[in-house]
Amino acid sequence: MAFLEMLEPSPFKGAVVAYIHYLCIILCFGALLFERLRLKVDLNRNDAIAIIIADIIYGLAGLMLIITGILRVRYFGQGSEFYTHNPLFWFKIASYVAVGLLSLYPTISYILWAIPISKNNLPSLTSKLVSRFRMIINVELVGFLLIPLIATLMARGIGLSAI
Repeated sequence: MAFLEMLEPSPFKGAVVAYIHYLCIILCFGALLFERLRLKVDLNRNDAIAIIIADIIYGLAGLMLIITGILRVRYFGQGSEFYTHNPLFWFKIASYVAVGLLSLYPTISYILWAIPISKNNLPSLTSKLVSRFRMIINVELVGFLLIPLIATLMARGIGLSAI
């Protein structure tokens, strides 16, 4: 019962959920940018560990982004009808899912780095692999720039007239 009481809408609770949502967007973007800037063929141990930690932050912030997004749609936003009837909402969700799916390849690779790093070996990266990771991260960064724009348009009712 206490959890349901927490979901009772109030301006303060709505503001806190929105703030956490925005903070998670910033954390996702920052973690991705950090990964992008640190990736190189000759990774040292500290850089490899830093990239893994940044990816963990990215994953946790992405998860919190989903949770706070659901809370905003269900309890603290303009009502689920407002969002779910807007094609831009579904485009935003599809974009978020696409960015998340793109992140799986680097994330799985980083997880696999933990094994050699634990044995004091560095992951071996070719220039082709680094280029591939950078391209994927660049697309994710563009996604994290566009998703808030879509949300801003959607929050102003743009897209509802398309129905």
